[in-house]
Amino acid sequence: MALIVQKYGGTSVGSAERIKAVARRIAATADQGHRVVAVVSAMGDTTDELIALARQITDEPSERELDLLLSTGEIVSCTLMAMALRALGRDAIALTGFQAGIRTNATFSKALITRVEPERILRELERGRIVIVAGFQGITEDLDITTLGRGGSDTTAVAVAIGIQADRCEIYTDVDGIFTADPRVVPEARKLRSISYEEMLELAKLGARVMHPRAVELAGVYHMPVVVRSSFNENPGTIIQDEDAMENRKKVRGIAHDTDVARITIVDVPDRPGIAAALFQPLGDAAINVDVIVQNVSHHGVTDLSFTVSRNDLRKALRTIEPIARELGATEVTYDADLAKVSIVGAGIQTTPGYAGRMFKTLADQNINIISITTSEIRITCLIKESEVERAVRALHAAFALEDENAPDLAPRTVGQV
Repeated sequence: MALIVQKYGGTSVGSAERIKAVARRIAATADQGHRVVAVVSAMGDTTDELIALARQITDEPSERELDLLLSTGEIVSCTLMAMALRALGRDAIALTGFQAGIRTNATFSKALITRVEPERILRELERGRIVIVAGFQGITEDLDITTLGRGGSDTTAVAVAIGIQADRCEIYTDVDGIFTADPRVVPEARKLRSISYEEMLELAKLGARVMHPRAVELAGVYHMPVVVRSSFNENPGTIIQDEDAMENRKKVRGIAHDTDVARITIVDVPDRPGIAAALFQPLGDAAINVDVIVQNVSHHGVTDLSFTVSRNDLRKALRTIEPIARELGATEVTYDADLAKVSIVGAGIQTTPGYAGRMFKTLADQNINIISITTSEIRITCLIKESEVERAVRALHAAFALEDENAPDLAPRTVGQV
């Protein structure tokens, strides 16, 4: 008998009928003798609808009150799920993040889980109950409700699995698993049977929205096996684990893309020690994640400094950075919100010749201009125009032969116009 945490996303619980279908799946797992904790997201587009409602009241709602408002979506889902299970004759109980012991810091809208106090969940499991937990939310030491940011229910599920020492965490979504690219963009994309935590983390950070990066990182730190699979069929999913021995022929495991990108450029900032710290420390204090930092070569004691943020953070980032830039003597602050990132991801691509060259030539053959490049040990990322990103993804997927797990990914290939 295993202790299993299952997470169901908003699409999976998007209607009463889908909630009933998920309840039947949860009940079937329990009927196999397993103890089950299910974490649920808000129904369908509930979170977006609540945000839109708040902005009908004010353009800049208080983050504390907005978190309290948004937390209601998951509470609706978890209570309805418990009702559906009880209607099937199963003993189930719904718990809010607070009741489930999800403790967070006080960074509203992007709270970090500080600890999980699992006693209530474990007591309910000992009573033979199926436990339904509201995802995406937690509570501070001052008893304020917080939310964990987009995709936060994934993080809730992994954190709960770690806290109760579950055997595995299952993430149920609207796709069959982790693919070599977004199948909506690349119909030939292939489902992976397994992938390492490190590779999945890079894919998630770079735009693969099947699982949230924080959840992947947490699973990797605590070595929690995670299975990603569809809630609409019984197909086997993709397992995320310490080592990926199932498909080790290719170094490139996937192509990721992200259109949630805005670039801020600080023009003619003085080039002297301490400037970068003066600019980026306040962004960190404001919980704004910065990526793809590029500093141009200094001329006459000044330089241009560019970095990317998510589009949702653009307005907040500009409010934070503009007064600092003026104080430092920069000429101006500009931004571009029509960009995207495209990346190749795979362990070892940076230590093996040929991968960067193949990527850059493929984009050049498609007449796609590279605005900037960043790398790590397991990924190469190019910043390009958003209008060109889908064409870039399809071309790169073909160039590295990702549709065929047996084909070498650096074999000579001719990629036509995509």
